[in-house]
Amino acid sequence: MDKFLTFAEYLIEKPLTPQQRMKRARVMKRLAPKIKLKKKLAMKKKAPLEKIKKRADKKAKDIVRKKFSDGDYGEMSFAQKIQIDKKVEKKKALVKKIAKKLVPKMKKAEAERLQKMRSKKEATASQQKEN
Repeated sequence: MDKFLTFAEYLIEKPLTPQQRMKRARVMKRLAPKIKLKKKLAMKKKAPLEKIKKRADKKAKDIVRKKFSDGDYGEMSFAQKIQIDKKVEKKKALVKKIAKKLVPKMKKAEAERLQKMRSKKEATASQQKEN
């Protein structure tokens, strides 16, 4: 029986084989409605520092991937993605360094997101009172 991974573990595990990618796609398709609901609830709250750090880490990986892939990573074949992911894996120190620099930007983006959401909420509430 396969070991169940948390979402956090998904983000930091080794590059996937094509079979693993397809299996992961099936699992995520099944879990999509539950994830969507939890994401909607979480978006109403301020993200904890740990989550902001994970976002920064993911963004840093994307930056390094973009550097290694000439084209669009999303449109690459499984084999090409595996090659790129292996190169990114070897550059863990660089990813960590970039992520550390991105944390303040991610905090600022989170604060702006919450402020925008709350101002939008207040605007809709005032419109409803007028009607």
